[in-house]
Amino acid sequence: MELLKEVANISGQSGLYRILKPTRTGVIVESLDGKKARSVVGANARVSVLKDISVYMANHQDNAIPLGDIFMAIKEKYGDKVEIAVKTASDTELFDFLDSVAPDFDREKVYPSDVKKMINWFNILSTNMPEAFEKVEETEVEKTAEA
Repeated sequence: MELLKEVANISGQSGLYRILKPTRTGVIVESLDGKKARSVVGANARVSVLKDISVYMANHQDNAIPLGDIFMAIKEKYGDKVEIAVKTASDTELFDFLDSVAPDFDREKVYPSDVKKMINWFNILSTNMPEAFEKVEETEVEKTAEA
Protein backbone atom coordinates (compact mmCIF):
# COMPACT_ATOMS: atom_id res chain seq x y z
CA MET A 1 0.00 0.00 0.00
CA GLU A 2 3.02 2.24 -0.46
CA LEU A 3 1.36 3.79 -3.52
CA LEU A 4 -1.21 5.47 -1.26
CA LYS A 5 1.30 8.28 -0.68
CA GLU A 6 0.71 9.27 -4.33
CA VAL A 7 -3.10 9.20 -4.06
CA ALA A 8 -5.15 12.05 -2.63
CA ASN A 9 -8.68 13.21 -2.03
CA ILE A 10 -9.35 16.87 -2.74
CA SER A 11 -11.98 18.54 -0.58
CA GLY A 12 -14.94 19.68 -2.64
CA GLN A 13 -14.17 17.36 -5.56
CA SER A 14 -15.39 13.82 -6.04
CA GLY A 15 -13.09 10.90 -6.71
CA LEU A 16 -9.41 10.32 -6.10
CA TYR A 17 -6.37 11.90 -7.70
CA ARG A 18 -2.79 10.80 -8.27
CA ILE A 19 -0.31 13.48 -7.22
CA LEU A 20 2.14 13.94 -10.09
CA LYS A 21 4.43 16.79 -9.03
CA PRO A 22 4.47 20.07 -7.13
CA THR A 23 4.33 23.48 -8.74
CA ARG A 24 4.98 26.93 -7.33
CA THR A 25 1.27 27.45 -6.74
CA GLY A 26 0.15 23.93 -5.70
CA VAL A 27 0.35 20.43 -7.18
CA ILE A 28 -0.42 18.80 -10.51
CA VAL A 29 -2.89 15.94 -10.13
CA GLU A 30 -4.39 13.35 -12.45
CA SER A 31 -7.87 11.96 -11.86
CA LEU A 32 -8.13 8.24 -11.19
CA ASP A 33 -11.00 7.58 -13.54
CA GLY A 34 -11.29 6.67 -17.17
CA LYS A 35 -10.56 10.24 -18.31
CA LYS A 36 -7.17 10.66 -16.60
CA ALA A 37 -7.68 14.43 -16.69
CA ARG A 38 -4.84 16.53 -15.31
CA SER A 39 -5.26 19.76 -13.41
CA VAL A 40 -3.46 22.05 -11.00
CA VAL A 41 -4.74 22.20 -7.45
CA GLY A 42 -3.95 25.43 -5.65
CA ALA A 43 -2.08 25.63 -2.38
CA ASN A 44 -5.23 26.76 -0.56
CA ALA A 45 -7.16 23.57 -1.48
CA ARG A 46 -7.45 20.91 1.19
CA VAL A 47 -5.64 17.84 -0.13
CA SER A 48 -5.68 14.66 1.98
CA VAL A 49 -3.13 11.99 1.07
CA LEU A 50 -4.60 8.52 1.67
CA LYS A 51 -1.37 7.27 3.28
CA ASP A 52 -1.96 9.76 6.14
CA ILE A 53 -5.56 8.72 6.86
CA SER A 54 -6.37 6.34 9.72
CA VAL A 55 -9.51 4.78 11.18
CA TYR A 56 -10.17 5.23 14.90
CA MET A 57 -10.24 2.01 16.90
CA ALA A 58 -11.82 1.54 20.34
CA ASN A 59 -9.52 -1.11 21.80
CA HIS A 60 -6.33 -0.71 19.80
CA GLN A 61 -3.02 0.25 21.35
CA ASP A 62 -2.45 3.14 18.94
CA ASN A 63 -6.18 4.00 18.77
CA ALA A 64 -6.02 4.07 14.95
CA ILE A 65 -5.31 1.75 12.02
CA PRO A 66 -3.94 3.08 8.72
CA LEU A 67 -6.38 3.18 5.82
CA GLY A 68 -4.04 0.96 3.80
CA ASP A 69 -4.49 -1.86 6.32
CA ILE A 70 -8.26 -1.45 6.11
CA PHE A 71 -8.08 -1.61 2.30
CA MET A 72 -6.01 -4.81 2.44
CA ALA A 73 -8.56 -6.39 4.79
CA ILE A 74 -11.37 -5.39 2.42
CA LYS A 75 -9.44 -6.88 -0.51
CA GLU A 76 -8.93 -10.18 1.33
CA LYS A 77 -12.57 -10.46 2.40
CA TYR A 78 -14.48 -8.96 -0.54
CA GLY A 79 -12.13 -9.25 -3.51
CA ASP A 80 -11.81 -6.53 -6.13
CA LYS A 81 -15.12 -4.76 -5.59
CA VAL A 82 -17.42 -4.04 -2.67
CA GLU A 83 -21.00 -4.64 -3.80
CA ILE A 84 -22.72 -2.31 -1.32
CA ALA A 85 -24.95 0.40 -2.80
CA VAL A 86 -23.38 3.28 -0.90
CA LYS A 87 -26.09 5.84 -1.67
CA THR A 88 -28.96 3.67 -0.39
CA ALA A 89 -27.17 1.71 2.36
CA SER A 90 -28.36 2.26 5.91
CA ASP A 91 -25.99 3.28 8.69
CA THR A 92 -26.33 -0.21 10.18
CA GLU A 93 -25.28 -1.85 6.90
CA LEU A 94 -22.28 0.44 6.60
CA PHE A 95 -21.16 -0.17 10.16
CA ASP A 96 -21.67 -3.93 9.77
CA PHE A 97 -19.45 -3.82 6.69
CA LEU A 98 -16.68 -1.94 8.50
CA ASP A 99 -17.04 -4.21 11.52
CA SER A 100 -16.45 -7.23 9.25
CA VAL A 101 -13.02 -5.91 8.19
CA ALA A 102 -12.04 -3.83 11.22
CA PRO A 103 -13.64 -5.15 14.40
CA ASP A 104 -13.58 -2.76 17.35
CA PHE A 105 -13.62 0.42 15.29
CA ASP A 106 -14.75 3.39 17.36
CA ARG A 107 -18.45 3.85 16.55
CA GLU A 108 -18.49 7.31 18.15
CA LYS A 109 -15.63 8.73 16.05
CA VAL A 110 -16.25 6.97 12.71
CA TYR A 111 -19.29 8.28 10.84
CA PRO A 112 -21.37 6.59 8.13
CA SER A 113 -20.09 9.15 5.62
CA ASP A 114 -16.53 8.00 6.43
CA VAL A 115 -17.44 4.39 5.64
CA LYS A 116 -19.09 5.49 2.38
CA LYS A 117 -15.87 7.27 1.38
CA MET A 118 -13.79 4.20 2.24
CA ILE A 119 -15.99 1.96 0.07
CA ASN A 120 -15.94 4.43 -2.84
CA TRP A 121 -12.18 4.93 -2.57
CA PHE A 122 -11.54 1.18 -2.42
CA ASN A 123 -13.64 0.59 -5.53
CA ILE A 124 -11.88 3.43 -7.40
CA LEU A 125 -8.44 2.15 -6.45
CA SER A 126 -9.16 -1.48 -7.27
CA THR A 127 -10.57 -0.50 -10.68
CA ASN A 128 -8.07 2.17 -11.73
CA MET A 129 -4.95 1.41 -9.70
CA PRO A 130 -4.88 -2.33 -8.88
CA GLU A 131 -1.11 -2.23 -8.40
CA ALA A 132 -1.75 -0.44 -5.09
CA PHE A 133 -2.92 -3.76 -3.62
CA GLU A 134 0.04 -5.86 -4.70
CA LYS A 135 1.97 -7.14 -1.73
CA VAL A 136 5.66 -6.33 -1.72
CA GLU A 137 7.73 -9.42 -1.05
CA GLU A 138 9.75 -9.43 2.14
CA THR A 139 13.05 -9.68 0.26
CA GLU A 140 12.29 -6.46 -1.63
CA VAL A 141 11.45 -4.68 1.61
CA GLU A 142 14.67 -5.92 3.23
CA LYS A 143 16.73 -4.82 0.19
CA THR A 144 15.17 -1.36 0.36
CA ALA A 145 15.86 -1.14 4.10
CA GLU A 146 19.49 -2.11 3.60
CA ALA A 147 20.07 0.48 0.86
